[in-house]
Amino acid sequence: MIALKRWLQNRTKTQYLISGLLLIAFIASMIFINNNHELYTRTIVQITDVQETHRESQVDRHGNQDDFVIQSVTGEIKNGPDKGELTTFDNEYMQSLALDYELSVGNEIFLATDGKATGDIKRDKHFVFVAWIFLIILLIVGKSRGALSVLSLLVNALILSIALDIYIQNPSLGLSVITLVSIVIFTILSLLMATGFNEKTYTAILTTLIGTGLSLLIAYLALRFTGEEGLRYEEMAFLTRNPQVVFMAGLLIGSLGAVMDVAITLSASMFEMYEKNNRISVKVLKKAGYEVGKDIMGTMTNILFFVYVSGSIPMLLIYFKNATPFGFTLSMNLSLELARALVGGIGIVLTIPIAIYISIFFIRRKQVKS
Repeated sequence: MIALKRWLQNRTKTQYLISGLLLIAFIASMIFINNNHELYTRTIVQITDVQETHRESQVDRHGNQDDFVIQSVTGEIKNGPDKGELTTFDNEYMQSLALDYELSVGNEIFLATDGKATGDIKRDKHFVFVAWIFLIILLIVGKSRGALSVLSLLVNALILSIALDIYIQNPSLGLSVITLVSIVIFTILSLLMATGFNEKTYTAILTTLIGTGLSLLIAYLALRFTGEEGLRYEEMAFLTRNPQVVFMAGLLIGSLGAVMDVAITLSASMFEMYEKNNRISVKVLKKAGYEVGKDIMGTMTNILFFVYVSGSIPMLLIYFKNATPFGFTLSMNLSLELARALVGGIGIVLTIPIAIYISIFFIRRKQVKS
């Protein structure tokens, strides 16, 4: 009892220490992010006064009304050689705020290159605040695993940025090769950091790599046999690279996330059942694994569909508003997204039996050793 009491006291002290360090880090980061203007090369202005000078109602050919507004804006320059001086400029925006910004006192904005208009809103402090909320929730729910998940996310973002930079600097290497190497690193690091060094993790790694590879192979063969009929690459018209190669790289990375989720879910479920009853038969394990797979298959496929399609909603509304034919609208805006969702769905379905049989392989090894 005394040992238990000491352990609880030490645990409470550790939690208080971690909480205090997080609070200090939060306060320090918010102070820094609100006073980091000198780190930017673009001119930042903090709005001190806003006066509306003009408002005009406009009606489009569909009968929709939108107000055109001009604001006279005064602000203090926060960085550069003119720091501390006041500047005045006009800000024009449409009331719909689709492409413009309505400014108010306290906003921090980047001036456009001409120094007479709004370039963009300075949003870093809002991003950091939301990131802290995400981190705190993850730590409360996941504790140490949550911290490792955050670290894994940061490492993967760093790897992706390095990989893209390597491709931009050395296009002769090929985006497909760089992407393949990156996803292997993503998979191994993410799963090892999330679940540690054990058979469950090794199962998830092998399953993820095999499932992702098979789904990409099937997608590649399907595109070759169909001549990529129905795919519209117009949204990639601004690229100076081969859009097909970029699309395939996107397919690979997009499928990886869904396949990895299914792989770790199934492997964790299989090993958890074995840990609860190490005499469980392979037949029962296999049946239970397929039941779990059936439950997550439909929801994961729907998630992929909604994730990919949601980004196209603004363009769909614009096309429909302009009375564009339904079929043309869908093919122009959803062909690539639906292809990505289908490839991810194929990966999810293939991953289920792969995860089950690889899990059974490792479980049998453990049974033999025991």
